[in-house]
Amino acid sequence: MNELALAKIEKLLAGFTEWLQRYGETSWDHQSYFGGPVGRRAKALYYRNNKVGMLAVAPMIFSEAFIPSARRFFAKPLRFPIADAHYAMGFAYLSQAYGEAKHHAKAIHFLEELEKSRCSGYQHRCWGYPFDWETRNGTLHEGTPMITTNPYVYEAFRAVYAIDKDPRWFEAMRSIARHAVEDIKDFPVSETASTCSYTPFDKGGVINAAAYRAFLLTSASIDFGDEQYWKIAERNLNFVLESQNADGSWFYSIDGVRDFVDHFHTCFVLKALAKIDQLKPSEKCQRAIDKGIEYYLGNLLDEKGLPKPFSKAPRMTVYQRELYDYAECVNLCVLLRERIPALEKVMNDVIGDVLARWVKPDGSLRSRELWLSWDNVPMHRWAQSQMFRSLSLLVMKERGFRSASRVA
Repeated sequence: MNELALAKIEKLLAGFTEWLQRYGETSWDHQSYFGGPVGRRAKALYYRNNKVGMLAVAPMIFSEAFIPSARRFFAKPLRFPIADAHYAMGFAYLSQAYGEAKHHAKAIHFLEELEKSRCSGYQHRCWGYPFDWETRNGTLHEGTPMITTNPYVYEAFRAVYAIDKDPRWFEAMRSIARHAVEDIKDFPVSETASTCSYTPFDKGGVINAAAYRAFLLTSASIDFGDEQYWKIAERNLNFVLESQNADGSWFYSIDGVRDFVDHFHTCFVLKALAKIDQLKPSEKCQRAIDKGIEYYLGNLLDEKGLPKPFSKAPRMTVYQRELYDYAECVNLCVLLRERIPALEKVMNDVIGDVLARWVKPDGSLRSRELWLSWDNVPMHRWAQSQMFRSLSLLVMKERGFRSASRVA
């Protein structure tokens, strides 16, 4: 990346950091319309009876499309553990890029906030959503641990531990790994593969959930020198590989119902495979990545080379483009651009569009490009924190690593 482009990214990150300090660490969310009691009941009705439920959710869908700021009438701002984890990682990466103690201190701050927000009632550390989430299969109540959240928290503790070697962070990593083994369940689907539960209570089938767990436990097998973690991870990895479609895509689930293919879930799967392959290289993983990237480049980028929300949509969408897709696209490109050169151009095009159209005067980022306007409501989980982390990772890769001793 040329120095001018990198300097623009660093200016964006500096402005964003100042905005975050002013704005605070709670926010509304993509789920604000449906996380409260009224929206949740409407969404549940929609899942039970599509036609009648459509009437119930229509006012919220209309508001989301045309008056997104009205979500404040449906919910209150919340603190999101998944956002705290991304911010912790982002500041850890910046502390390594610049060797500045202030970034290290911010990373520690977000880890300490995570310690406060862990799910109650569990022996090991785990995190979920701070709201009740209505799904096709029922309500996931606030404080239900999710395997799609905990790997990010593991990475956050791991990133800061790499800087300061504080045993508190190492113990947190060990606890998260034990939760992923003991509380998340396995369900064999073949002689070599097992799906895993999304929470401690479901029957599995969601592909990105297995990818997340496979990465977490692969990392734990190396971090703690314990091959038992890898034995579990490998079966989840095989499930992901065996679930890949002939065209290189992955459906959201193997349940035969949630067979959509979208941008950021595809990125979730591919980045998990990329990180696993960095730790435990294998031809089967590399083949799946190559096949998945071929599909990704051909189906999840539009004619301008920018992220498309879906290649196969489950329903009509109220937006054209999504910050979350941009953030995960950048993340994926940073991970794989050296191996797959086409991703370098994708990354530059996407970041160029972010710099040109998505940065707001206050330093935050637009959340969605709607069909007629923008959703400018800042949402930490969707996806201010994810973009901050992705760009911070890129800066660290470009600037190089400063030794931990430089970050006092």
